[in-house]
Amino acid sequence: MKTRSIVSAGIVGIILMITLGITLNSSDTIHENKLRIAYFPNIGHAIPIVGMEKDFFQKSIGDEIKIEARVFDSGPQAIESLFANSIDLAYVGPGPAINGFLNSENHNVRILAGAASGGASFIVHPLSEINSASDFADKKIAAPQIGNTQDVSLRHYLSVNGLKTAEKGGSVIVYNIPNPDIYTLFVKGDIDGAWVAEPWATILETELDGKRLFHEEELWPNNEFASVLLIANVDYVEKNRKLVSDLLTSHHETAEWINENPIETRIIFNNFLKSHLGQSLSDDVVDVALSNLVITADPLLDSVYSFAEKADTLGYLGRNGYDLAGIFYPLNSNSVLEENT
Repeated sequence: MKTRSIVSAGIVGIILMITLGITLNSSDTIHENKLRIAYFPNIGHAIPIVGMEKDFFQKSIGDEIKIEARVFDSGPQAIESLFANSIDLAYVGPGPAINGFLNSENHNVRILAGAASGGASFIVHPLSEINSASDFADKKIAAPQIGNTQDVSLRHYLSVNGLKTAEKGGSVIVYNIPNPDIYTLFVKGDIDGAWVAEPWATILETELDGKRLFHEEELWPNNEFASVLLIANVDYVEKNRKLVSDLLTSHHETAEWINENPIETRIIFNNFLKSHLGQSLSDDVVDVALSNLVITADPLLDSVYSFAEKADTLGYLGRNGYDLAGIFYPLNSNSVLEENT
């Protein structure tokens, strides 16, 4: 159901919390007998949120190892924590996953599974006249931090449609700013549109009268692309093979549970926001946002490789080329860790 209403206090509260860069339970102390998992307070991260809030993950690995949640607000934060060995597993977008693999020592950051497909859209400001790619010229467009998943998708879209950004001599001005700041500029009318993930896309649409020009998955083969992936510190995985294998089984089972229980998933997600951020979103926003993505444990390998090609074309993967061989940690047909790795 689509709703149009005054901006809710809940959204404002969440924006303030995320703008402050709040990281929950983020001590960098390395603990024994703990599995430290990072994820974001976004609906695309429904698997870890539900897995943690329903104790699915904890029950899968038993009581001897305690799971510690680390809630971040950006992929780079999670990657830095992986590099520092202050977390063990993380849910991130393909951009951070690829950069983590390429920049980690001995390619120590690998992809274990998928977590979501799709869930990003281009939202047009109600006062802006953007109806197709040709209308992007001379417009101000926002996307989250440079090099992140939506930024790569936006810049690739501009390129294939013969458009250039202002810094490349073109007329399209791209603002790379956090989602809460995108929201603020949208309120003020200082941008013409934004390429954002859920639930931000739905918030801009339902709360601020934005027009959803397209869902990003419409631009991908089979209308699917990996938007959230589960990555890991390989040293931890290889020292704790049974534990990680059990967690992966729960990861897959949680994905199935979410798809079978969308209403309860919404309740869990909003309770999570209320508990951790002090505010929640409207039921309509969460329902629409959840319906605009696919929760899946499939990492959609081809889309990850395609995303890397796009990022490389934009110059985001360095000057010397890149090699993604080995980025996917070996799993067997039952999504259990191979014994011979």
